[in-house]
Amino acid sequence: MTAAGFPVVFVDDDADLREANAQSLLLAGLDPRPFADARSALDAVDAGFEGVVVTDIRMPGMDGFDLFRAVQRIDADLPVILVTGHGDIAMAVEALREGAYDFIAKPYPVDRLLQSIARAGEKRRLVLENRRLRALASVGESDLPLIGDSPAMSRLRRTLRQIADADVDVLVEGETGSGKEVVASALHQWSRRGARPFVALNCGALPEAVIESELFGHEAGAFTGAAKRRVGRIEHSGGGTLFLDEIESMPPALQVKLLRVLETREVEPLGTNERRPVDLRVVAAAKVDLGSAEARAYFREDLFYRLNVVTVRIPPLRERGPDIALLFSYFLGRAAERFRREPPELTAPLLHHLQTHDWPGNVRELAHFAERMALGLEAEEIVAVGGDDDVPRSLRERVERFEAETIREVLGENGGDVRRTLEVLSIPRKTFYDKLQRHRISRRDFVPGS
Repeated sequence: MTAAGFPVVFVDDDADLREANAQSLLLAGLDPRPFADARSALDAVDAGFEGVVVTDIRMPGMDGFDLFRAVQRIDADLPVILVTGHGDIAMAVEALREGAYDFIAKPYPVDRLLQSIARAGEKRRLVLENRRLRALASVGESDLPLIGDSPAMSRLRRTLRQIADADVDVLVEGETGSGKEVVASALHQWSRRGARPFVALNCGALPEAVIESELFGHEAGAFTGAAKRRVGRIEHSGGGTLFLDEIESMPPALQVKLLRVLETREVEPLGTNERRPVDLRVVAAAKVDLGSAEARAYFREDLFYRLNVVTVRIPPLRERGPDIALLFSYFLGRAAERFRREPPELTAPLLHHLQTHDWPGNVRELAHFAERMALGLEAEEIVAVGGDDDVPRSLRERVERFEAETIREVLGENGGDVRRTLEVLSIPRKTFYDKLQRHRISRRDFVPGS
């Protein structure tokens, strides 16, 4: 649903008023749907309705208040704006307590109506967007390891499906935090190797003295401290997938040994001359272009070409605009469940931040941001939805707004005459003057010729 063009169900039994407001809504770029009675209007509304309902209260048969309650039963988050006369204040306030979005006193300037409808439409858009994102993000990680609707992610998933069962080694390129291990895991899960081990090793996280033993394993007594036999990651991944992250960090001596494993599909643990056959697929990941001239200074060219049977590039998050809110909603839901908290709603400023931030840390940064949001640590930075100050938000603000409009209306009808205004409003004189001061209303503004 776009900000403009959303449908507005407008209900009023006054044909002239209904036609005039329909024209105003159409000129404002909205989609007016006028109805002469509440029951007909109710048939046009369902839980997926993308717009707003505006209804007069005083109507024959089903009145506006009954319509509001019926709409609430269909969808409690569907905004309903009530149009009232000053005699309906108590009813309008009760409707606000029950969840009505706003009420507007007759007669009203068209700008006031359009302003309230615009804010209600934005609220509806956010509600439906939250529902959509939560529905998509609720898909289990094992069912959809690569979340995203962007063309780049659709192509990536399609490529991975195509090569999943082809027993070829794969090189995954992507920036830090872009989800290289998620891609490797998806390849493993979608292949015939899915029931066998998925073994991951970060080549940049282990000292050179340790990584060889971790990869190839060792026999007891192979070196000082090797008290017992250890199966290396390569052998342990037999029948499954070996994921080597940050392979550009692998020491040159180990690159030679890894190349031999890839060519022979045999592993030789430290401390033995025995070569053991291994059935494995290697998925290597790098955050740099291993084929570049700069990489040749530290990464063997022959190993690069041996790994580069299939190369998969993961787009950075800044190139996946349509996916950001969906990914955030997924991470937010997981974080809220882990922290045992209710996930906050996605507001307009939050969505704006998600789309405009550059996300240099990619998916990892987004996941950590979602965790902070779930804990409420970003609440002061990402403020609630802003908007025109003229449009009330809380129940108290809305009642105050309605009260001020009613006083101005009655003063105007009575030419600023205090006595007649007090009779209509049925309030004490002191209360009346207190309200004039609080709402900054000047009685003289309503006296003809003043």
